[in-house]
Amino acid sequence: MIERLRSAADDPGFKKVKINRQRLLPMSCAQNLLADAGVDSQLFFQFPDQCLSQTLVLLDLPARKFPETSHMTPFGAPTEQDVAGGITDDGGANGDVLHGDILTRWNTGRGYNGWRWRNRMKSGPDSAGYFGRFGGRFVPETLMAPLAELEEFWKKIGKDRAFKARMKDILETFVGRPTPLHPARRLAAELGGAQIWLKREDLCHTGAHKLNNALGQALMAREMSKHRVIAETGAGQHGVATATAAAFLGLECRVYMGSEDMRRQRMNVERMRLLGAEVVAVESGSRTLKDAINEALRDWVAHARSTHYILGSVLGPHPYPAMVRDFQSVIGEEAFGQFRKVHRGLPELVVACVGGGSNAAGIFSAFVPYDQVRLVGVEAGGRGSGRGEHAARFLDDVPEGILHGTLTRVLQDEEGQVLPTHSVSAGLDYPAVGPEHADWEEKGRVNYVRVGDEEALAAFDRLSRSEGILPALESAHAIAYAIRVAPAMPLKSAILINLSGRGDKDLEEVLRLKGESR
Repeated sequence: MIERLRSAADDPGFKKVKINRQRLLPMSCAQNLLADAGVDSQLFFQFPDQCLSQTLVLLDLPARKFPETSHMTPFGAPTEQDVAGGITDDGGANGDVLHGDILTRWNTGRGYNGWRWRNRMKSGPDSAGYFGRFGGRFVPETLMAPLAELEEFWKKIGKDRAFKARMKDILETFVGRPTPLHPARRLAAELGGAQIWLKREDLCHTGAHKLNNALGQALMAREMSKHRVIAETGAGQHGVATATAAAFLGLECRVYMGSEDMRRQRMNVERMRLLGAEVVAVESGSRTLKDAINEALRDWVAHARSTHYILGSVLGPHPYPAMVRDFQSVIGEEAFGQFRKVHRGLPELVVACVGGGSNAAGIFSAFVPYDQVRLVGVEAGGRGSGRGEHAARFLDDVPEGILHGTLTRVLQDEEGQVLPTHSVSAGLDYPAVGPEHADWEEKGRVNYVRVGDEEALAAFDRLSRSEGILPALESAHAIAYAIRVAPAMPLKSAILINLSGRGDKDLEEVLRLKGESR
């Protein structure tokens, strides 16, 4: 295919449309060229709705000679790291850029502001909702129609400029995006080794990344004429985000929460009630997130016509895992651009905590295509490796199973019964994990590690004292892993951590645990 394109590029008609000695073709000309070469242009073209000018195809341009005058704001020109990571195809002695890669010019309202790289890799799922062999849709018959309706509407809004513009405006003016990228210089100096950067999702309105997804789904619910939304919550942040989105958009709201989590997160329970939500205590099972999801699904079965279920993580039946990831991908898109701007390259390591996995999927989604970036998801190691002592779904050979409508890795016994879990963090003690994470782990793209309760609490203290930032206990697990590995990394290397939430909600629990340890 590449050779056929190169042959076509030698056609005299091609040379007539060179621009400034760079072989840049207008979209229509490029389509004709590809057609003449016998290549399906759909393999190469993307048409972002926000594009306000012609899309150009970059052909036969040496990657290491990319002109500074057309650098890709805010990402910068392709580096040798990009070449190694697959942005370009080193198909010739001069390192030709992969034929067909796309550059799209964007308009910010103040005129054209440079080039932005559009990555062409798609991470799934397939039409049946599977990421590799994980995912799918395993629900009662009564939910098949609401899920089909949701999937259809999700596909529709992907092409709806008005919806995207409304969402972008809400994220900027209500959520407070973009969130900053913070250099944790004092922490890095204490540790030695790698530089440490924090993606500050704790600075979002409501104090965590959860609002990105809750607002997106609540806006969808209103567009679908659903006047009522329900949600589950563990750490309380998704419940608060859903209650906030419902109040903002004028929707009725009910949140299901395990009574054990309500004890640990009393402040968030009161916040939800102040926002007008009904908070329902779940007393069944382990009285945590798993049981709250069970009750929310039961509610949805009974009220599917008038109710939308705002699932809070990359879990559940298709299309939820992909839909939640897409709403959270704003984290990765911002972090990718911000890091390229300040560091002139890519981080060596990206770290995020993984409960269900939405914050991790959000930031990983931008870096998955770049093999030179190591991705690490941090699970709850809890009190140990025994049954019921942790929530590490990738410990040893945890089998796959079906939980809450999706096929994924599930902590279970020999009879297939879901095992109890434990974590100092209410947001990480879920017995399963999002199906895309299971696929990433199976393919070796993301490495999943464990951090125990004590190490996470120590990281909570250390970041608070060194940077003046109180992390959520969930995020403290990611901080702990960075603290563990940073000293052994080169001084010029960089670790990017998704600080998914702030620790105000965890203060009572941290103080209680410290009191018990004395």
